[in-house]
Amino acid sequence: MRRIRRWLKWGILSLLLAGILYLCWLFAQVAWWNMVNPRETAVMTERLAVLRDKDPQAVLRQTWVPYERISRPLKLAVVAAEDDRFLDHSGFDWDGMTQALEKNLKRGKTVAGGSTISQQLAKNLFLSSERSYTRKIKEAIITVMIEAVWSKQRILEVYLNVAEWGDGIFGAEAAARHYYGISAAQLNASQAARLAVMLPNPRRYQKSFPPRLEAHAQRIEKRMWASEVP
Repeated sequence: MRRIRRWLKWGILSLLLAGILYLCWLFAQVAWWNMVNPRETAVMTERLAVLRDKDPQAVLRQTWVPYERISRPLKLAVVAAEDDRFLDHSGFDWDGMTQALEKNLKRGKTVAGGSTISQQLAKNLFLSSERSYTRKIKEAIITVMIEAVWSKQRILEVYLNVAEWGDGIFGAEAAARHYYGISAAQLNASQAARLAVMLPNPRRYQKSFPPRLEAHAQRIEKRMWASEVP
């Protein structure tokens, strides 16, 4: 019995130590990426593996551009479409999550997410696309770290450079080149709004841009000028 208790004690201590070390590693990575641009994210790695199952020579399209070389209309459009309280919250939009929950309950299925840009960035950088409570807890922890260490400008800069905008297309620069043949700095309001509304399901909307999404893009274009960005 004593041996079992000893093993149980050391097992719990080992788990606690592993958890602490994992949190320290996460925080160190978050702090590092505040100063150095991430070369590849967890979502990019996952997507590249899928693409290389079909084509071993497949590569991702992404070109990092600094915040100043991303058009202001795209920043406004993305904030308006994805997280209109971006500058006001500390990583979690509780009002937005409540509204999303009410909408999902009313429809009887998931039709709204409520995740902030900071939460989406945490997932993109570190986590897989699986849906689980464990992943959501990790996402919340990383979100707190990012908001504690990074400025809002840095959060939006990294998000716009690593967001998925199509099959193998990551970041605003690659998206602007692919869809419009121009740089991210040259995107106008209409183009920015169309890119912004693709973000929830970019691979699907890359193939088909339905009328309801076009209508949504037009709504975003009209109201994005009331949004605030760093």
